Amino acid sequence: MRGEVTKEAVARLAKALGVEGTPVVQGEAWKVGAGRDGAGPSLSVNREAPGTWTFSRYAPGTDNCKGTDACTAPGSGGTPVSEAAAKQAAAPVLKAVGQDDAKLDASQVMGAQRVVNAAPEVGGLPTHGWTTGVTVGSDGEVVGGSGQLAAPVKGDTYPVVSARKALELMNERPKADHRMGIGGCASAVPHKDRLEQPCGSSPSGAPAQDTVTVENAVFGLAAHFVDGRQALVPSWLFEVTAPGAKDPFTVTYPAVDPKFLASPTPSGPGDKPTSAPEPRDVKVDGYRAEGSELTVTFGGGVCADYDVKASERGDEVTVTVTSTPWPDKVCIMIAKQFQETVRLDEPLGDRKVVGEDGKAVPLAKEGARLPAPPTRSR
Repeated sequence: MRGEVTKEAVARLAKALGVEGTPVVQGEAWKVGAGRDGAGPSLSVNREAPGTWTFSRYAPGTDNCKGTDACTAPGSGGTPVSEAAAKQAAAPVLKAVGQDDAKLDASQVMGAQRVVNAAPEVGGLPTHGWTTGVTVGSDGEVVGGSGQLAAPVKGDTYPVVSARKALELMNERPKADHRMGIGGCASAVPHKDRLEQPCGSSPSGAPAQDTVTVENAVFGLAAHFVDGRQALVPSWLFEVTAPGAKDPFTVTYPAVDPKFLASPTPSGPGDKPTSAPEPRDVKVDGYRAEGSELTVTFGGGVCADYDVKASERGDEVTVTVTSTPWPDKVCIMIAKQFQETVRLDEPLGDRKVVGEDGKAVPLAKEGARLPAPPTRSR
């Protein structure tokens, strides 16, 4: 991702969302709308690529309720619209961000609202971790959304490995430490006549590895950080099924030849350990709620500790995840999906789950819950 988002691109998105006003610069972002009292529709777009944007039609806490009356914003009560109606409402927004041909999934429902998740193709390849979300109220109006506005620029060309080789590399990663990741190992072809090795056994004193089955592999692009900037990296998108899970989910692994993969530490080559690590914020990809337990999903490296916290305030629960790389540790640059559960003071109910940036966290799909080794959470 290179360059800055133009005023014209922001204005085009604002028009599609029905936000009135001229884009103005406030700090590091373009701002449109909100009105004089701050209660109207508002759009915020980061100026620097990838131009992460967030939209809200109704500002929280701006109702005019009195006494014990229950107030809800228009479109937040009633029955969710159909998937077809939601996709139709989201179409102008997706066209404005250049994703009108993206693969759509409108199965996610949050109360009376339905979310259309769009996974675009870039360079003719499917993407993972580059989703645009458009929330549609029960009245058929777009009430929220988030995504990336800037189009990626083609970078350098690298040799890639086959799906089988990528799977071997993923399974050969170090397993001596439980912090090395999540999901155990996967097999390209299930073997019925023998136990899977080394997945079927574990070293003495080490936790048992969990096995998931690869159902399909698609060559595509997955979101990673390269030299401190977001990028879409050639990757194998493995569709896997965990024991007892209803639906398959996706695990990604870089398809780039390992000799071209550097250490996550920007200042050093791949064979150098990290030193004096500092905590970093981690994006929350999804959540599941069960009573007072909130399970959040996030991606991260295999050589770090993760701290998950939930802050409850009003009708929102803010989830933050920070990672602290292990000091003096040589680490391969691969991404894994983690899930961690935190306990709330009371059941989630109708409250919204948002990240530290205020963006709504999508509901994780059934089957996206991998058996996770323990991480440090408070």
